[in-house]
Amino acid sequence: MENSSDTSETSYSLPSLLCQENEACFGEEEQDQYMNLNPCLFSQSEDEYIQSLVKREAKSFISSDNFSITNQSWLKRARLDSIKWVLNTRAFFRFQYRTAYLCVAYFDLFLSRRSIDKEKFWAIRLLSVACLSLAAKMEELRVPNLSEFPVEGFYFDNKVIRRMEFMVLETLEWKMLSITPFDFIPCFINKFCGESKSKELISRTMELLLEITREINLMDHRPSVIAAAAVLAAFDGQLTRKTMDYKMSLISLWGSRENEHIFSCYSLLQEIEMGKSKTPKLPISSNLSLSDTLSSIDVDEGSCTSAVGNKRRFIYNDSDEVCQSAKICHR
Repeated sequence: MENSSDTSETSYSLPSLLCQENEACFGEEEQDQYMNLNPCLFSQSEDEYIQSLVKREAKSFISSDNFSITNQSWLKRARLDSIKWVLNTRAFFRFQYRTAYLCVAYFDLFLSRRSIDKEKFWAIRLLSVACLSLAAKMEELRVPNLSEFPVEGFYFDNKVIRRMEFMVLETLEWKMLSITPFDFIPCFINKFCGESKSKELISRTMELLLEITREINLMDHRPSVIAAAAVLAAFDGQLTRKTMDYKMSLISLWGSRENEHIFSCYSLLQEIEMGKSKTPKLPISSNLSLSDTLSSIDVDEGSCTSAVGNKRRFIYNDSDEVCQSAKICHR
């Protein structure tokens, strides 16, 4: 029970606690988080803070050596379409950039452990909704109801989305507090950019972190590597290899392998900046869905072994009845 005297002493109206929501306000708030974060405030030196993040990263990072989305053209196209949906939905709800990135990380990690039958584009969209909902629950103060997520031509009953969320949680072993490149931004800007720290630099770094999700499987590179490449590209898109080697030497934990990965990501970001990205430009229309007449979807955990390593398959039991409306999925 609340103490009445306590509530009378400190009374706040809800509007006074909320930002007047607009995109500029949201962007400035997220930039300020990284402008004002100082690891030394936590009784750690900057190097110690980076080392602690890298250790946590090593425990949670899983390479996708036995699986690559790029090896399956339909899945690559479906992933690109999903990322487009995630970024549009992030803007619609004014989520943080970090939330969108975390969603894609969940998505890639899930697909590194489970397979989805070929051409099941509706299943990919369902997975996208579940991952973004979970990421929002981890990062956002206000999480939309499941029914509020726009699914563009599909309709998933809340129960179906919840079951998908639970499957994601089980597949990721409930380890949702992932290290992301955003955790490294303040320290890497201090290390690589010196006195050049600015909101514009932070903003461009965050944008690049989302842009690179279209180009790489996030399980192929450590978050610290992606963060370093994004900070360096946002700082200067024309760095020489010699200059990059010097800047990367400021992080004592890295060896030649990490440096090569950073340079590879940096080069990819250069291509993005110059408009030379090789990302397929054709969007996935609703006609690419496995069926235009799905009337129901049941999400079950399968025990079958797929052709990709020892991953478990993701099994859906479709209703035998055909509904003539557009991709309506309910229980």
